[in-house]
Amino acid sequence: MRSRRGSGQPATRTSLRCAIYARKSSEKGLEQEFNSLDAQWKACEAYIRSQRHEGWSLLPTRYDDGGLSGSSMNRPALQRLLADVAAGRVDLVVVYKFDRLTRSLADFAKIVEVLDGHGASFVSIT
Repeated sequence: MRSRRGSGQPATRTSLRCAIYARKSSEKGLEQEFNSLDAQWKACEAYIRSQRHEGWSLLPTRYDDGGLSGSSMNRPALQRLLADVAAGRVDLVVVYKFDRLTRSLADFAKIVEVLDGHGASFVSIT
């Protein structure tokens, strides 16, 4: 059974609502039918499917920031994602690589604070 970080208590929920966050820092290639954001999404989607036995389920909403740097938290999809975490709609944020979430340790601490404050967590699949 999964335990909540820091509480030492088993989680009572039987399913984890998973949201995928994808980011690409440049706009180059985003116009292609299948681009880097799609590749990140597909890899994360496959990982979530592989964890179905643990109760993971993919939320349909896409949180994609194309053409935006990871050095700032001023990204529309990231802000929507954090708002959905705060609203209790997301239990687990899944990213392809840690640096897709942020490139700033200070911002990472802020993101983790939001996640922890609402009983959510994140996982990087690579």
